[in-house]
Amino acid sequence: MPKLTLPSDQKLIPITALFPFLLIAFGLAWSILALFIFLPEFMTSTFGNLTGQHPLFFLCVYSPAIAAFSIIYYFRGLNGLAIFLSKFFRWRCSAGWYLFIVVGVPLVFYAGAFLKGSLSENFYPFDSIPDLFIALLLSAIKGPIEEFGWRGFALPLMQRNFTPFRASLILGTIWGVWHSPAFLLSGTQQSNWSFAPFLLGCIAISIIATALFNSSRGSIFLAAFLHFMLMNPIFPDAEPFDSYLLALIAVPIIWFNRKMMFTGVGSVVEIVPSTGNTHRPANTPV
Repeated sequence: MPKLTLPSDQKLIPITALFPFLLIAFGLAWSILALFIFLPEFMTSTFGNLTGQHPLFFLCVYSPAIAAFSIIYYFRGLNGLAIFLSKFFRWRCSAGWYLFIVVGVPLVFYAGAFLKGSLSENFYPFDSIPDLFIALLLSAIKGPIEEFGWRGFALPLMQRNFTPFRASLILGTIWGVWHSPAFLLSGTQQSNWSFAPFLLGCIAISIIATALFNSSRGSIFLAAFLHFMLMNPIFPDAEPFDSYLLALIAVPIIWFNRKMMFTGVGSVVEIVPSTGNTHRPANTPV
């Protein structure tokens, strides 16, 4: 597959930056989790039990964003980092995507919980309104921050050499494997799940998020919003059926976005825009 050729005035962060990005994202997260796995008594006595709300767990979750920020600063400085962060405020997209995120995603979880037989269990798992708001706040500032790294940084790099569909499969697999140590730790949400359906769900979400990211001209906000809705604490536990349903939903999304997904036309390929053109032009070889 010929590599993407862009105008010479666009100073791109090189695709080789993907390797230090993965090194930092995996190294930081996995090193912390490995210490709790192999030295549980020392780590627990020193830092306390590792739960989904522990500061060190937040540091693990933030590692893709930390990797992205560090590499962007290295190549483009503070100005480049500011431009990258401004992509969080892109919100324009078709109403259909907003409808899917706000209505479709909750339906996935309630339908999945119905299939699982857990719809009536903990239908509203909060004792008070403050507890609800705290849970929503923690969810908003945890998982969605990953999207600065996965979709904001890694996906545009991958879409230079791969079609969005192939980039989705690769990134979704990497994303799922990145979560794998959490399945070995008690106290984390993943410890109650099976890895194979979770990995399938990560790949399906990656496909959906890629279509959304490209359709919104690289909106990190919408990728983060989708991520937040997928881990919204209000929704019932539907694993693994939510993963199966998301995999089914990914199929029509691929079909309706097939031109972009299989040719790359209109895909976002630049992390820090140097000019107004941040998309793959229609006459660019894929």
